[in-house]
Amino acid sequence: MSYDPAPSRTPVDGTRTEEPQALPVDRHTGCPFDPPDGLVPPGDEPLRRMRYADGHVGWLVTGHAAARALLADPRISSRYELLHPPVPMPGMPEELPPAPVGDMTGLDAPEHTRYRRLLTGKFTVRRMRRLTERIEHFTARCLDEMEQAGPGADLVTAFAQPVPALVICELLGVPYADRDRFRGQVAALFDQTAAPEAREGALGELFAYLNELVLAKRAEPTDDLLSELTTSNLHDEELAGIGSLLLAAGLDTTANMLALGTFALLSNPGQLAALRAEPALAGQAVEELLRYLSVADPLVRAALEDIEIEGRLIRAGETVTVSVQAANRDPRRFPRPDGLDLRREAVGHLAFGHGAHQCLGQQLARVEMTVAFPALLARFPTLRLAVPAHEVRMRERSNIYGVLSLPVTWDEVQP
Repeated sequence: MSYDPAPSRTPVDGTRTEEPQALPVDRHTGCPFDPPDGLVPPGDEPLRRMRYADGHVGWLVTGHAAARALLADPRISSRYELLHPPVPMPGMPEELPPAPVGDMTGLDAPEHTRYRRLLTGKFTVRRMRRLTERIEHFTARCLDEMEQAGPGADLVTAFAQPVPALVICELLGVPYADRDRFRGQVAALFDQTAAPEAREGALGELFAYLNELVLAKRAEPTDDLLSELTTSNLHDEELAGIGSLLLAAGLDTTANMLALGTFALLSNPGQLAALRAEPALAGQAVEELLRYLSVADPLVRAALEDIEIEGRLIRAGETVTVSVQAANRDPRRFPRPDGLDLRREAVGHLAFGHGAHQCLGQQLARVEMTVAFPALLARFPTLRLAVPAHEVRMRERSNIYGVLSLPVTWDEVQP
């Protein structure tokens, strides 16, 4: 299906002879860090018509300014039951069910606002920075275990998953010894190829686990976030739902950023050398890696009213898919967007979303990555891939992009 690189401006009534396209998902560029082919159009068109998995015709947003405006627009809804799935999902019902109790990502105001206000004060920049010492401890602990085991490791299981798992367990008050119990459940939740019953089962098991924990915290509070929330007006089911959401999001997104970010650095020797030589560059480097990789993609919304943007008319009831990957590669916002440049001022990227649903744990994720990347590179100065880059197995059919495993090795330091 061809794409017209110079389409005519659509009238405000939304009419145009335009063949809707499906959401591009296949990556054939040869670079695992680039968005799928066809996702970023060659012309100057930040919105275009898109055909959804169930035949619904809505919109695909790829421009940074349009994405930012739509995500902040109160006329855009996040309610699951109003959305159409952008890609086929086996066994998916014709109409999506409402968000489970406590899942504020699928809610609008005022329900979303009630949860958000309660949690915002728990995720302040100051509080996240106070966690830095613990994050440094957990990072060093994982690196010690890697070093003691000797050269050769899967960075995903040895480092990228354990670090955020330790951190989110510490924050929420979840026993780290239970990590194997919930790690598989979290992976199933984000797997687009999993059967609906598998995803529902994983969610049910995770919810049941958190419900048990909430009851334990009510009976015997400890110094953690879940215990603090038991003093609020949230009931047990809401607390279990919020806990499930925070546990899943806090583990999976950061784990994939650590693994995929390391892969990107090892694939860009010049940028890797710059970060090794200047660890203080870490904060800026993290922002650029977030922009460059955009692992949480896409974001799906529904128009509650007619919305005109960039000369296009989104009608009430139409589903809108915002491609964070494409928006963060928009050359009108980021010059030379397809290159990784750790000295770039990547302020304004949309890797954490934007607007009312912007990622609640973004400051925690930033602190984790700012600590972890320099520590990993300092501990293993000769860190490198143990397999050719094209053999690294990617995690493509998931709401969170990343690698399934990342074999690495290094030179053992002789005593």
